[in-house]
Amino acid sequence: MGRPGLNRRQLLTMMGGLTVAGSFGFAALGTGADALASGADTRVRYWNLFSGGDGYNMIAMLDSFRKDNPGIEVKDSTLQWGSPFYTKLAMAAAGNRAPDLGVMHLGRVTGFSPGRLLDPWDVELLAEYGVKEADFNPELWKRAVVDGRLYALPLDIHVQLCFYRKDVLKKAGLLGADGRIVPVTSVDTWFDVLKEAKAAAGKGLQTIGMWSADQNFQWWFFVAFYTQLGGTWFDDANTEVTFDTDKATQVLEFLRRHITDGYANPDFAGGAGAEQFVNGGPFVWEGNWSVPVFDGAGIDYGAIPLPPVFGRQATHAESHAFVLPHQSGRGGAADEGAHRLAAYIVRHARQWAAGGHIPAHTPTLSTAAYRKLDPQNEYVSAMDHQATEPKVWFAGSTGILAQRVGPVVVSSTMGSARPDAAARAMKSTLTQLLASKNPMDGRTAAQGGAAA
Repeated sequence: MGRPGLNRRQLLTMMGGLTVAGSFGFAALGTGADALASGADTRVRYWNLFSGGDGYNMIAMLDSFRKDNPGIEVKDSTLQWGSPFYTKLAMAAAGNRAPDLGVMHLGRVTGFSPGRLLDPWDVELLAEYGVKEADFNPELWKRAVVDGRLYALPLDIHVQLCFYRKDVLKKAGLLGADGRIVPVTSVDTWFDVLKEAKAAAGKGLQTIGMWSADQNFQWWFFVAFYTQLGGTWFDDANTEVTFDTDKATQVLEFLRRHITDGYANPDFAGGAGAEQFVNGGPFVWEGNWSVPVFDGAGIDYGAIPLPPVFGRQATHAESHAFVLPHQSGRGGAADEGAHRLAAYIVRHARQWAAGGHIPAHTPTLSTAAYRKLDPQNEYVSAMDHQATEPKVWFAGSTGILAQRVGPVVVSSTMGSARPDAAARAMKSTLTQLLASKNPMDGRTAAQGGAAA
């Protein structure tokens, strides 16, 4: 994971180019992935985008699978996170050179032309391997269904969290009897908390790191708080924009206030928020993938979903999910092996939870082992109040929606645009995107089968 605040995305960006197993992939992390295991009669080719701590956890799970399933050899490759991964996966599926199993962010599935670039899962076969719909949060499962068929098998949800320093908050009188942050249920309460925490923190430290100039994080935070207000994006048919500019303005004003009131320093680079947190800053808003970083720093901290300042619990969530890239001749032993492998990892996600992610397999969440994980047990409730992007082809992690609207949110947070003007610009962009066609299949959102 590198230094605090340097997440797997930044690390891969700095390295540049396409990263595959053997350079920065599983071959560098665990057992040799390129050699066919002696005695194995089935090979499953598996592409993923996990590096850093996620990569180490995944290779440990793959090694467990290999031990328990000696007849199946997994040939795994780790590719660069983000657009390069999706481009390569799409080209492989279109050219009938796709792997047997892949990983995608769930929000990108609708735009990946299910039925053309993705094959549906055999839910009966998954059930034989111990994975069934009843073991998942209903809304999470619903997001994985397109045109009545399951096109993604969720592995986790990864959420945006409010990390807090217990030592600073204790000094400020902001910890309850349970040793956790006092409840925050309104905008005024939140800023009162920030005021008290700032007074208790060391001089020169930022009160809260919130990635003020990062288009992805600012977009994720916007999605969370806009959902708390009950905001919507489009009608059920995806033909009309229902985006509420008044609610959007409220959220944008809230985000901007962190800077104008002196709690967030706009001059700090995004990663500096995590560094300030490690050095004694009271708060940082970060993804749950930062849990191993802060654990490694040896600080006393807690983590909750983004505070429900608008009265409703909701924090931004995405999901890593297994997919079956299209193969013209899909079936047979390799396909069954892909089903077996995906089901195995989903059911054995305790290792995966160590990286901060919330396992999608709900029986895992009720185990004694998971309940002992700290701070994971403090934010596991996020599974039941996920704030997600709309289910349209241009949404999802690193998708067009974030690329187009994220900078608008940043312009408001940083003060170069008025919140109300930014809200109107966001609605205009949403209108343009709704009418545009998916380059994967030439269909608009209304024609793309986004309804589950």
